[in-house]
Amino acid sequence: MADMQTLCNSPSDTGGGGAGREAGLAHDEHQAVRLWLRLMTCSTQIEQVIRSKLRTQFATTLPRFDYLAQLSRFPKGLRMKTLSEYLMVTGGNITGLTDQLVAEGWVERVADDEDRRSMTVRLTRSGKKQFSAMAKAHEQWLEHLLAPLGADAARELYDQLGLLRQIVGQRAEQVAG
Repeated sequence: MADMQTLCNSPSDTGGGGAGREAGLAHDEHQAVRLWLRLMTCSTQIEQVIRSKLRTQFATTLPRFDYLAQLSRFPKGLRMKTLSEYLMVTGGNITGLTDQLVAEGWVERVADDEDRRSMTVRLTRSGKKQFSAMAKAHEQWLEHLLAPLGADAARELYDQLGLLRQIVGQRAEQVAG
């Protein structure tokens, strides 16, 4: 598995301690674009590792893992509509995934307690067991990938990304409008 320096360097990197040069931009040019490209590069590379590991070690996909992760947070289950909103996918995608996971015995559909016309999906005992193993491995993969940062740098990066998330959230409407 790649270390963090390798992980977040783009193909156009020219050295310099892993700083990288996304899209061939000079160090002092287009800082906002460079930062965005760096975020996308790191995210994509980490996601590729996770997808590969899920496929080879658990014969599953990242969308299935994400689906199970959402359900694991809600032991009583979620309405299909709510699940699709959390995963930011269409209801059709959720229906297809649910059909597969029901057939495998990992989730079950039950009538919603509050609205009998609605269906809730929840993990079965088998689904909980399967997801628990995947979640443990997932965390280990991420710890391995991010360990070279060190605890202090990881906390600082987490805090800075949290700040960025707030700023982008506040400014998104201005850019869209």
